[in-house]
Amino acid sequence: MAKKSMINRELKREKMVAKYADKRIKLKETISDMTASDETRMEAMLELQALPRNASPVRLRNRCAITGRPHGYFRKFGLSRNMLRERVMQGDVPGVRKASW
Repeated sequence: MAKKSMINRELKREKMVAKYADKRIKLKETISDMTASDETRMEAMLELQALPRNASPVRLRNRCAITGRPHGYFRKFGLSRNMLRERVMQGDVPGVRKASW
């Protein structure tokens, strides 16, 4: 089980990314617009840099929905390998079964 503070920190980052998503998109469009003046593009760059660091989606970390574990994460299921194995053995994940060859 991950520390509660780490899970809460990640939730806080997700909220901040959602809050600033539209503003980031507009600023990035302005920066990449070659028809805009250099001053406008420079102002947009400075505004983008002034946004909080946690507003960047790159800083998000995938975590297990049950334990909050950051490593061994399966995107398809939203679970870490340990919890996925437990759920598969219990039969909670449809269409998945233990491999044998």
